Amino acid sequence: MQTHSEENYLKAIFLLEKQENEKAGVTALAIALGNNPASVIDMFKKLKEKKLIEYDRNSGAKLTHSGLKIALLTVRKHRLWEMFLQEKLGYTWDEVHEIAEQLEHVQDGNLADRLDCFLGHPQFDPHGEAIPNREGMMPAIEEIILHLAQIGKSYIVVSVKDTSKSFLQYLAKLKISIGSEIEVLEKIDFDNSLTILTEKKEKISVSEKISMNILVRSRE
Repeated sequence: MQTHSEENYLKAIFLLEKQENEKAGVTALAIALGNNPASVIDMFKKLKEKKLIEYDRNSGAKLTHSGLKIALLTVRKHRLWEMFLQEKLGYTWDEVHEIAEQLEHVQDGNLADRLDCFLGHPQFDPHGEAIPNREGMMPAIEEIILHLAQIGKSYIVVSVKDTSKSFLQYLAKLKISIGSEIEVLEKIDFDNSLTILTEKKEKISVSEKISMNILVRSRE
């Protein structure tokens, strides 16, 4: 059985591999987990000894089959708990992440499946992120970051990369959520900000940082 810290590392490696399509480096993981590089290297060595990752000091860490299985289960539990907290307990999308970080470590072989069944087998969590099924498979969806959207086209918000409370609260102020429709009107060369039209017909400007953290699909 893995410690909470080990599960957090395996999950973080999985998410970084998925985002970057390459091995997870020490520096990137240290930033993601808020740890120092020396602690990351120590954990990499422990996980390698347990045959949960392949690790090379130059290229970083990659999950083994066993490590991937644990990471996917942790992600599955985390995202199912987020859905439970929002749908059944009334938490908002900016509140669920931190609580789910604690609940994802509950060790019970049937818990994830029972939670999945109770919730009606959701495919996506409150932030639009795919929930792995019991086989570790995720629903496929075509998405791009809003920053790369075409001028004059309409898109649907499907997910967010940043799940921090401050970012989600700011999106709520802009009245942008999962399922919101956005039309890209203009890209400002000076600072790469975007002018968009929301489904409420409000014209607003969003910074490059914001547009890099919103994932959309074409409305067509």
